Amino acid sequence: MKRKNLFAAAFLFALTGCADHPQEELITVDVTANYPQKELILQDFMNVEYIPLETTDEFILQGKVADISGKRLILTNVRQGEILIFDRVTGKGLKKINRQGNGPEEYILPFNVHLNEEETEMYVNDGPSSKIQVYDLEGVYKRTIPYKKGALVTNLLDYDADHFLSQDIYATGNETFASTFFLMSKRDSNRIDIEVPFAKRISPVITKQVGDMIYGSAPKNSFISSYRGNWVLSEPSSDTVYIHQPNANLRPFIVRTPSVQTMTPEVFLFPGFLSDRFYFMQTVKKECDFEKNQEMPTVDLVYDKQERKMYRSIVYNADFDERKEDLSACPINGEVAYSVLLEPSYLLDANEKGQLKGRLKEITANLKEEDNPVIMLIKPKE
Repeated sequence: MKRKNLFAAAFLFALTGCADHPQEELITVDVTANYPQKELILQDFMNVEYIPLETTDEFILQGKVADISGKRLILTNVRQGEILIFDRVTGKGLKKINRQGNGPEEYILPFNVHLNEEETEMYVNDGPSSKIQVYDLEGVYKRTIPYKKGALVTNLLDYDADHFLSQDIYATGNETFASTFFLMSKRDSNRIDIEVPFAKRISPVITKQVGDMIYGSAPKNSFISSYRGNWVLSEPSSDTVYIHQPNANLRPFIVRTPSVQTMTPEVFLFPGFLSDRFYFMQTVKKECDFEKNQEMPTVDLVYDKQERKMYRSIVYNADFDERKEDLSACPINGEVAYSVLLEPSYLLDANEKGQLKGRLKEITANLKEEDNPVIMLIKPKE
């Protein structure tokens, strides 16, 4: 009998996995529900780092944070074709690169930039040309990785030493691939699709033509987030959010209701920052008033694992009175959950009103309105 019990236990162990963490509870989210509200303080569960960027005639930022490493910040002025490299600790400008052009070693627009600090390489995703250009940190060309024309490759996340994990946004007229998620080789154009099951493919994009102009709106959310070293995949056409495990298996993580396949207009569910205590997520309703703005309505949610309850969430910043933080943002890497650009005029106005505290107040005291933004990095507490 004891032998049978040992065999049964071993069999169950094999089925459920031996991970360092127990099997996660499968939760259900009603995307139409009016959940009670929960207020949280960002610094209670996240570390916050502020980095004032050096401002010179050469280093003027008008864009976004593209990537972050232990030593460097990579920022882009996309329309101008500029890639700006700053020191992660001091905020000092280190290098400005601009390879914008139509030549074989150039890019039209640097949609995304991924830094491989170990190999001193930058991968620049040039969406209009459907290719990734690889440069060293001085901007010297190394190689080109082409991908299929028409694919809307929106991010480059480190999957392993040889592949990026990325997503392709499905829209009418962009039926390039049947799968939203895929692995892309860091060396050539090889692509491996990750198949997430769904009944019928639904586009999260709205377009409207007015005369000769075509207006469009899409969720700002990434369809990819991370949790305990695994990737979390949120296919807009599916009623299930999956964890993509290292063995390439998909494990159900969150189920949404009602089915997106039955809704008009559809309401999508996208997880954001996920921790051992909180699952932050956001619903996005597929409707847009183009005359007023081009953003879809959203609702911020959080699942409290300790209480086993779902809430509408508001997250306040303890360094900045009345400021609310968005934890539905795309993950940057394993260290940094997300980043925010804080404009000097915004900070100076808040400081005059007595809204700033601590390190942020100290930095703002030395700011001028024409300075570069202050970078706020939000990192999980260990």
